[in-house]
Amino acid sequence: MMGTYRKRISSSRPNLRTSDGEEVPVSQKKLRFTEQFKFFDRLHDDIVVSILSILIATSDCPSDFINARITCKNMYTLSQSPIVLAKASPKTFVRAKNWSEFGQAFLLDCANAGNIEAWYGLSFIVKAARKLHAAAMYSLALIQFNGSGGSKSMKNLKVGARLCQRAAYLGCADANREFGHCLQDGYGVSQDVSKGHHLLHLANVHDIGVVFSLVARSQDVSNDTMRNILAKWGHPVNQFLVDWFSIRVPDKGLRLCSNNGCGRPETRKHEFRKCSDCGEVNYCSRACQELDWKLRHKFECVQFDVDDDDDVIDEIEVMHIATTDA
Repeated sequence: MMGTYRKRISSSRPNLRTSDGEEVPVSQKKLRFTEQFKFFDRLHDDIVVSILSILIATSDCPSDFINARITCKNMYTLSQSPIVLAKASPKTFVRAKNWSEFGQAFLLDCANAGNIEAWYGLSFIVKAARKLHAAAMYSLALIQFNGSGGSKSMKNLKVGARLCQRAAYLGCADANREFGHCLQDGYGVSQDVSKGHHLLHLANVHDIGVVFSLVARSQDVSNDTMRNILAKWGHPVNQFLVDWFSIRVPDKGLRLCSNNGCGRPETRKHEFRKCSDCGEVNYCSRACQELDWKLRHKFECVQFDVDDDDDVIDEIEVMHIATTDA
């Protein structure tokens, strides 16, 4: 018995047309792919702008936003909206190793749109600080403490301490640690040892919280892991400086802060303070000195032997090294 069969009906596939009106045959798969992008054309521009704003504010790397930006012409046009660029997170800025004219132009567009992080990234520190940007305010404090950009006579410890206090209030962990040292040593403020110790304790608690929150899944809390995490933990602009100067040698005679997570360069010779024991490392601030001492330098300083069996050494080691002007 012969089996029955259905006559196969060939479906006509539409063709694409060139600008001259000539038909070009396309496969069904490519046609479906093309039809999907027509869906974006039917979305209202306000919806697309809202989606792009959320994406650029939550992206973990530049490619997350760039891939969406080059999806189609409409997406590219709307991605240049000031509403979108004003919400760009610093993680979407181009990395130092991939820096180009495009990256600089993108950063300038974000700054012109009123993005505070872009202001800070372009060294518009005062402008960002006026908008209560914590990291920018802390950077201004260090400029006052070190007299950056001028001579030692331009230092203003009182102004630096006030800026550091405001940055700590806004949530900057480094400023919290630095202001704790200011209170402890009477540096630019009236000395208050108990309050200084309290702020330093809060800074240490913050460091521990950062480590455990990032390694909770792997449950790896070894010393090497803690050093790597805390050294890289900080504002993306600081990481940009670290990467930038690792590729490009700074001006001759000028040093970088020895804290691996800082990246700040000197603006004049002997601006940063050095370790008074070994004289091999230098720091832009007491906060960087303390953090680098805990993470690295205490294992390398030639003048101080670490007793691993002493449980209380971590409480006194920060006070052991005094910093002096180079």
